[in-house]
Amino acid sequence: IDIHDPVRNQDSSGFRPEERAWMSKFLDSGFVDTFRHLHPDAKDQYSWWSFRQASRARNKGWRIDYICVSESLKSKIRGAAIHPEVMGSDHCPVSVDLAL
Repeated sequence: IDIHDPVRNQDSSGFRPEERAWMSKFLDSGFVDTFRHLHPDAKDQYSWWSFRQASRARNKGWRIDYICVSESLKSKIRGAAIHPEVMGSDHCPVSVDLAL
């Protein structure tokens, strides 16, 4: 759910099987994807869009910007968001709110 078209992009840099395996291994080593922790089923939430074919206007993107925290901070995650309304790049900001 973190990429618009996983079938056609399966061989694209950033989504290759070995890259996805690396990310899974990283998360399994004790890190938490803050956005997915709070929004496990949220669809169409992207942080990057190609400049081609008006991808951003059509929300045909990828979620490739992450904020991960150690497992020990998991209980401190109060909020995690993607801010597609912020323009100026092919990426948009992502944020996390931690209760420290």
